[in-house]
Amino acid sequence: MRQFKLMLLAFTFIIGSFARADEGMWFLMFLERLNHRDMQKMGLQLTVEEIYSINNHSLKDAIVQFNGGCTAEMISKEGLVLTNHHCGYDAIAELSTPEANYLKNGFWAASKKDELKPKSLYVRFFVRMDDVSKRILAKVNDGMTEEEREKAIAKEIKLIETENNDGGKYTVSVRSFFQGNEYYYFVYQDYKDVRLVGTPPENIGKFGGDTDNWEWPRHTGDFSMFRVYADANGNPAEYSTANVPLKPKHHLPVNLGGVQENDFAMILGYPGRTNRWMPAGGIDQNVKYAYPAWVEGSKTGMDQMKKYMEKDEAVNLIYASKYAGVANYWKNRQGMIDALTKFQTAKLKAAQEAKFNKWANKAENKAKYGNVVSTINQYYQLTNEKSRHDNYLMQLLRTSSFGVISRSIGKQISNYAQADSATKAAMRPEMEAMIHGFYAEMYLPAERDILAAQLNLYASKSGYTLAPSVIAMNGQYKRFVDAAFELSIFGSEAKLLAFLDIAADGMVINDPLYVLSDNLITHLRAKSEELMKAENDYSAAFRLLVDGLRVSKMAPIQYPDANSTLRLTYGKVRALPADKRNDAKVNYYTTMDGLVKKYKKGDAEFDLEQKMLDMAKAKDYGRYADKNGYMPVCFLTDNDITGGNSGSPVLNGKGELIGLAFDGNIEAMAGDVIFDKKLQRTINVDIRYVLWIIEKYSNAKHIVDEMDLVK
Repeated sequence: MRQFKLMLLAFTFIIGSFARADEGMWFLMFLERLNHRDMQKMGLQLTVEEIYSINNHSLKDAIVQFNGGCTAEMISKEGLVLTNHHCGYDAIAELSTPEANYLKNGFWAASKKDELKPKSLYVRFFVRMDDVSKRILAKVNDGMTEEEREKAIAKEIKLIETENNDGGKYTVSVRSFFQGNEYYYFVYQDYKDVRLVGTPPENIGKFGGDTDNWEWPRHTGDFSMFRVYADANGNPAEYSTANVPLKPKHHLPVNLGGVQENDFAMILGYPGRTNRWMPAGGIDQNVKYAYPAWVEGSKTGMDQMKKYMEKDEAVNLIYASKYAGVANYWKNRQGMIDALTKFQTAKLKAAQEAKFNKWANKAENKAKYGNVVSTINQYYQLTNEKSRHDNYLMQLLRTSSFGVISRSIGKQISNYAQADSATKAAMRPEMEAMIHGFYAEMYLPAERDILAAQLNLYASKSGYTLAPSVIAMNGQYKRFVDAAFELSIFGSEAKLLAFLDIAADGMVINDPLYVLSDNLITHLRAKSEELMKAENDYSAAFRLLVDGLRVSKMAPIQYPDANSTLRLTYGKVRALPADKRNDAKVNYYTTMDGLVKKYKKGDAEFDLEQKMLDMAKAKDYGRYADKNGYMPVCFLTDNDITGGNSGSPVLNGKGELIGLAFDGNIEAMAGDVIFDKKLQRTINVDIRYVLWIIEKYSNAKHIVDEMDLVK
């Protein structure tokens, strides 16, 4: 019997190891030690040096972080950048007007001189990374409070960043991993002259809208294109007509051969945040308290925006990017609630922690780890209701432009009011420009309704001590907002511009909208001594939990959580179970036939132009048709990604571009907390569809001609 159990255990281990082959967001510097052999068996044909090299060009030189939140890739020797449509959405909306609506109708620059420069857009190239764990951890000890520990670490981080920035040439970031048990520094170079080259119309780039978001089968052409410019020597430079297209160290060749099930696929990018080490109490708190408030608060803000967006195209452009961002996380958080509940993730984590707690309370481990689990659980019990309150309040601040004015434009206006006459005169042009910019990004009737609706929701649902200013409203939220806007210097652009002539600081800090914003933010950040102690104890306990899980080898996770640093994930093209909604023969790809079947004339999410319908009917696919005759649109892989990977290149075993990652599937929405080896998928737009849209549909073949195409 004992032998049988050992055999069963060994078999389980082997199966478990195999099943986890596609899990993980890996550091490039550790590929040789941890992943290369496994990747070769799956179909990788590159050496580690060809993926990550400090001294020679490699794949990492073609991958950029796009505007701090997405990923993009260099795809030509002339600085051409490919990313998602939703990643470029804000820049495209900014450049659009009701008369020249690039967001709605698309745009393709006929030549480089026609490319458009948004106000603020940058890409970040990764240069190198290194381990500084020993150096930093040598500065701390177990006798320190968390605050003392953080100060010591911050001091050492500042030194490391200064030592490696080459006199300001580079941006250096030191990040913690494994909950503060390891530290690495990352060196980057930023380019700020980035211009729009092209975008498909919204009914392609956002086809399916909120309905299809996080869903499969998918038919979205989620891509946009930009170009990076540099000075004559290839160095970063502020925007100038004298700048020239950047010649990157490496750009990706583009493969037209298509994909088949079980083909090797790897993704490089900047995943934003995962919480794979999150304790059971944290998962339970999110599912029952934090995320429901997030979902309801998001929907409240969206509803108020939408009713004005639908009435006026100019207002629609103002709120398009904000609405899309809020809507994305609204559906994501509801999906997280559903998935984490369905798979009983908190229960699984609790079982692991119970096992760990037994190990932790053995005589040899008790002094260090004995109180870890109980301390963590006490923290979550203390903060459950507060997390609900905080998420209602944070969605108010996120969706209302006036919720945060005390920390944004209000702060600048206060500084101006306190200045002497000469300083005010010097500041005046900048202040006027700031005011124009602030009000250009809002529609005041919508802002009034957003703020009133969010105040009402926050007050009625928080279940926790409310901000004093909200208590004082005594339930009259709409009445308060209307009166505040009438009395406030921030109530209109004209009022605030007029205030510049008579500016006095007392008028700012006593302004009703400023006071409300300041009170809400102060209340959100306020912490009792009990809470501060609990946070201190929790932070230390969580770090010890992760350390103990690694030391005891109870944790199956070998990689650190995502935190917007460059990672590689590898896997295969892999189908989901057959789905009658998908016309494809195997449920790992979608086709233009399926796209046309979703068409609904006049529908905001599923409308198509007649040209698309005509070309689909004629099967006018050119060189981009699959060998089996259909026009590919999207495909699935089992790569491990999360937010921030949007726009990441999907590469074959030769490092050639085969697609563009843009979404995950709703069935595996718990992926930020736990990897589901059966259901987790990455949804990618097929590069052949991207090129077909550019060349055939948009008549912009000159852009395709820049790329290195291979079959």
